[in-house]
Amino acid sequence: MKTSSFCGQQLLVAYLRPSDKDAALHTGAILKLLVGALRKAWPDVRIIFRGDSGFCRHHVFEWCERNGVGYITGVGENSVLRKKAWLWEARAELDYLKTGEKSTHFGEFTYSADTWRRERRTIAKAEHCSKGRNLRCVVTNLEGEPEDLYKEVYCARGDMENRIKEQQLALFADRTSCSKWWPNQFRLLLSSMAFILVETIRRLGLAGTKLATAQAGTIRVKLFKVGAVVIRNTRRIRLHLSSFYPNADLFMLVARRLALE
Repeated sequence: MKTSSFCGQQLLVAYLRPSDKDAALHTGAILKLLVGALRKAWPDVRIIFRGDSGFCRHHVFEWCERNGVGYITGVGENSVLRKKAWLWEARAELDYLKTGEKSTHFGEFTYSADTWRRERRTIAKAEHCSKGRNLRCVVTNLEGEPEDLYKEVYCARGDMENRIKEQQLALFADRTSCSKWWPNQFRLLLSSMAFILVETIRRLGLAGTKLATAQAGTIRVKLFKVGAVVIRNTRRIRLHLSSFYPNADLFMLVARRLALE
């Protein structure tokens, strides 16, 4: 199983773990390294750790609290959460029965799993629609209104999921067919370096062009996977592209921009 961390478009870490291990394996150690590196570069930067329910672990929360790091992570639904969120679920169901349209209510309470040493702020999103009830909860130490934190902060991690899919589908991050861990981790590192290269080209070379927001697969096909004649001598390497290459002007623009960086 692969664990990836992104900040916006930037890949921070890609780590391969055995599928029979905890989803949050080594999360604390990785957070410590990342936070240390980020604060060394930007001492006053505000850092928020955001993750799905696989990272809802008390040792992760405690580390964040000790080190001034904000967190907001999902937490798996259980009977205790449903009992605490019954009021908002009831309101959502009542509104749906009245209007026939999807209804959503937000609320908050304190909650502690059996493995936690104390209760923590928990935000509930109670939704009711034609498919029935849908309860989602997140644990956080951030300040703000429950609805704003859920929609603006937590749900923004959906873009990170898109980046993970982009790396897996276009740059073969999920190609881990070797029986050994190290070769598979090395493949993941190569895929990660490829993603960083593509993202840099997209950010610096393709800004303001028709491929400024293109996926890695599109960039790879239209800019990289191009037939050319390579002529090399002691002084230079020349690429002779086809005169019918439709993206020749874009290719040259990107090359000039990157040469200036």
